[in-house]
Amino acid sequence: MLSLVDLRTRIEAGTLTPEGAVRLVEERIAEREPDVRALAARDPAPAMPAEGPLAGIAVGIKDIIDTAHLPTQMGSALYAGWRPKADAAIVSRLKSLGAVPLAKTTTSPFASLDPTATRNPRAPGRTPGGSSAGSAAAVAAGMLPLALGTQTGGSVIRPASFCGVAAIKPSFRLLPMVGVKTFSWALDTLGLFGAGVRDVAHALALVADRPAIDLGEAEAGTPRIGLVRQDFAGAAEPEAEAALDRAVRAAERAGAHLREIALPEPLPGAWARHGIIQDFEARQALAWEYSAHRAALSEKLGGQLDRAQAITAAAYDDARRHAHRARRVLKDLFGEVDVLLTYAAPGPAPEGHGSTGDPRFNKLWTLMGVPCVNLPVPGEGPPVGVQLIARFGDDGRALAAARMIERALGEGRGAAGG
Repeated sequence: MLSLVDLRTRIEAGTLTPEGAVRLVEERIAEREPDVRALAARDPAPAMPAEGPLAGIAVGIKDIIDTAHLPTQMGSALYAGWRPKADAAIVSRLKSLGAVPLAKTTTSPFASLDPTATRNPRAPGRTPGGSSAGSAAAVAAGMLPLALGTQTGGSVIRPASFCGVAAIKPSFRLLPMVGVKTFSWALDTLGLFGAGVRDVAHALALVADRPAIDLGEAEAGTPRIGLVRQDFAGAAEPEAEAALDRAVRAAERAGAHLREIALPEPLPGAWARHGIIQDFEARQALAWEYSAHRAALSEKLGGQLDRAQAITAAAYDDARRHAHRARRVLKDLFGEVDVLLTYAAPGPAPEGHGSTGDPRFNKLWTLMGVPCVNLPVPGEGPPVGVQLIARFGDDGRALAAARMIERALGEGRGAAGG
């Protein structure tokens, strides 16, 4: 994979030019894209700024995010060839930092549950996840050092786990959603994919204009980590349990204090109501597509919106009240621990390409609006990650704890191999 931090280090040292870094990416795309199929569109003649903290960094933009220089097709034939007049706010921010929005990455139609044509470069024959499939797979294949995704249920953390890359779903609204196709305005959150935790930490600090986010593992100190298994979400597969166990042992080697925590009500109740909020809002956000082009929607998305028509405002309001109470309880819980450690996905990517996998270990945290980091855990077989979660607005702490464990996992692997 291509590390954003390594590329920028070489550029700053004068051993690589920004243009050379982008050309390197273009060569990788030419080599890997025919098999991976992660890109929906690509700029054939990109502008390459020579200055800026992200100069030389080519970025993949999930194809529900507006770009004026490339089509934004929403993963749907309904928007084939559509060109917005303006960039989304996040794309404008990337350009202002010198980054090169080189390509649009594949997405499920309107960021729904449908699989894309993208293939998992780290687990052939298995799904790359969704709906940010292209962004996760492009980074995993070494085609891009940075890519944008969105998460409404688990569409950043889950594909990152399946493809073996680092990712962060930041605190709700830390990054602007202006110019991003809405599925659920109470849940949709921009996220970042990179080769490692330091890459997504560095990128988030710059894009959000919050340098404190990128303080590194030294800031983790000796964190208090709450181990959460989310029993109400069902059992994890043995591979996910093994990855969690390896992460726990690495955290303990690094000096962290761990204890197991069972999430109290109303958190499980809020988890059960995530879909009510999501689908009630989706039926409004996609009202034109549904009313004017129902026959053109996929079976999964069309059926989801069909069922959403029956959700009452009273049920929606009740779900929002549960979520509000759960956020208060979670805030109190973070008085006892600094971060939570849990599964990133039920297990490795499911075999075949008929599904994008299950977001059941992600959707509570999306609803809570808290920062979530996928940390790949080295092991045998297809990739599996774990998830680090911090209180709302404490994105730097989640990243620092993830970086601490990432380093300890690397050291442990080296010791085992030596």
